[in-house]
Amino acid sequence: MTDIDNILTENDRRNEIMFAPCDYLTGRGSIGERVRVSISDFVIPVQWIPVDMMSIPFVQKLVGAGSIHAFLSDVLQVEPNDIDYHKVSEKFIRLRYRYDFAFWAASLIRIHNKDGGDDVLFRLRYPQRILVSHFEEKRRAGLPIRLILLKARQWGGSTTTQIYMMWLQFFHATGLNSLIIAHQGAISDEIKDMFDNAIKAYPVELLHKMGDTFSVNEPKMVGVGKSGSTSRVPQRNCKIKVGTAERPDGCRGGAYSLVHLSEVGIWKKTEGKSPEDIVRSACSGILLRPLTMIVMESTANGTGNFFHTEYKAASDPDTPSQFDALFIAWFQIEQYSIPFENSDRLKEFALWLYENRENDNVMTAREQSGHYLWWLWQKGATLEAINWYVKERSGKNSHAVMASEYPSDDVEAFVHSGSMVFDKYDVEEFNKACRPPRFIGEVYAKGDEGDSALENLRFSDDAQGRLWIWAKPEEDDEVEVTDRYLTIVDVGGRSDKADWSVILVIDRINMIDGDRPAVVAQWYGHCDIDRLAWKAAQVAAYYNNSLLVIESNTLETHDRERQVEGGDQSQYILNQISHIYPNLYARRQSEDEIRQGVPRKYGFHTNVATKPMIISTLVKAIRDHIYTERDSRCLDEYLTYERKPNGSYGAIIGHHDDILMTRAIGLHICFYEMEIPRILPKQKNKSTKRNGPVSEAVF
Repeated sequence: MTDIDNILTENDRRNEIMFAPCDYLTGRGSIGERVRVSISDFVIPVQWIPVDMMSIPFVQKLVGAGSIHAFLSDVLQVEPNDIDYHKVSEKFIRLRYRYDFAFWAASLIRIHNKDGGDDVLFRLRYPQRILVSHFEEKRRAGLPIRLILLKARQWGGSTTTQIYMMWLQFFHATGLNSLIIAHQGAISDEIKDMFDNAIKAYPVELLHKMGDTFSVNEPKMVGVGKSGSTSRVPQRNCKIKVGTAERPDGCRGGAYSLVHLSEVGIWKKTEGKSPEDIVRSACSGILLRPLTMIVMESTANGTGNFFHTEYKAASDPDTPSQFDALFIAWFQIEQYSIPFENSDRLKEFALWLYENRENDNVMTAREQSGHYLWWLWQKGATLEAINWYVKERSGKNSHAVMASEYPSDDVEAFVHSGSMVFDKYDVEEFNKACRPPRFIGEVYAKGDEGDSALENLRFSDDAQGRLWIWAKPEEDDEVEVTDRYLTIVDVGGRSDKADWSVILVIDRINMIDGDRPAVVAQWYGHCDIDRLAWKAAQVAAYYNNSLLVIESNTLETHDRERQVEGGDQSQYILNQISHIYPNLYARRQSEDEIRQGVPRKYGFHTNVATKPMIISTLVKAIRDHIYTERDSRCLDEYLTYERKPNGSYGAIIGHHDDILMTRAIGLHICFYEMEIPRILPKQKNKSTKRNGPVSEAVF
């Protein structure tokens, strides 16, 4: 077979899976493992029932008999009659409702018809089958259901989750209270309307146990309280409460077993109310027991927020999380597919796709490269789905807009509009080496500033400390390594609303063998600027008196604001430190400045000349993966860093770039201004301090 034949064969296989015939009433092709059974005089003579139903003695005997008539006469040894026939039928169908969610939903649950007209029975579509299969895997194993669902738009993930919760309430246990929190009131109203419609058409007798007496006119849902947000199904002794993230106080309290948190990614964080707080309040009382359920779902809304952080933790096997992660791509949704006119056009498209699989060129902003379309094929998209993508993409002027509405994987889902500086897939590669720190604490000395700030330096473990360490400094009695460690500081502010201050330590020893430098420590927090400078000197001294590079822009801006109070303090702070800690980075001086005896200016100054330079270095470092990152928070900053319309660089609104800037400055100095480390015999009685300040000229 040729390569094109292989593509066409694989395409047929993918289409067969997605569009396979599925009869939810008979069970043929439905979700889960099934077994074919025949009961000749049942309303559905041939069925494919869930395998675990066959463990029930009643089902075994009925199926073994082959008919209800034979079951009554041969197994129960009673004369077959209409009353007993209906009892056996009802018992079997109730068992199927209990074990077969797809059958129950397709038989009894009516939902709004998006195409117009009367309400329709709820039949699972392909992505909904994927979601329910995950729920059922946990339920059948006797495990709690904990899921974070990242989704493309408009395939019914929220509706499926809510109806599955209703199934647990109606057929698996009484007293299971459910809570649904949407991001705004209009969505809450839609959810409430969905429940009202579903329960209105639901047979009241199925809310009772078989054989119970009931009235056909009894209410199936009654209001609780005056707010209208809580309803009770009296026959099942369960409540259904609908709230919003806009008014989270209404979601507090109550004994919930089932919680659905909808569109968490777009919940707004305001003073005294954050997504974390709302989730904690809603879920804190739910135990890790069977028939409990917490589902957080959303379309993506950027990186670094609560939903992104929780999804990343759930999808990373090395990060502890109670949740599983599930992503539904656009090409797993049946409606996003356009068939070809005939087999010849299909083959032509497959040939074009294969021949252009390495082609990155595009003629306009409204098309995608052949290389990207081939990547979609490798991700699992059918040729018909890629055909739809090409046509849909022609109506959008940027890939970012397309990726936001129709993400192809969970990395692309979190992309932002605008011109992002770093390729998201290059950034994702760094995630493999990110991990929790080995040590958390602080570096302490005899004093906090001045001569005593570097005396008796020591690291102390402290769970509340702000210094994270992945590798402590190494010492050897026989040899010393020159230019091994590099410490970089990005200066923030003291208040919680200010930018963060960051002290980064890079270990360069692997560069001796042509390998990557690595992040080994990081301090991250808020404090006064002068305290930060002395803390940085302590961290740099702790790491074998490493070169200390302090980004000076914030210091200088801060001091211009304080000139009324007594003049420029920025260089005063750095000059103070230079007398105690001489391995301090100073800016390059011109020959005229040297001749005139102009005082050195310490610190790295980021400006219109140096910022593009260091960002270019960082782009190369990320693209070529030439350093090792440890802190996943840094990756979040990479993914939210953009080129502004005016050509400048910066974080998108609501995000930070403090960690990023330490890498940009540090890696530029690491690769372009420092010597490669050398291993030298250690000389006795030799001071570890340099005799004077270090500038770029020294290198």
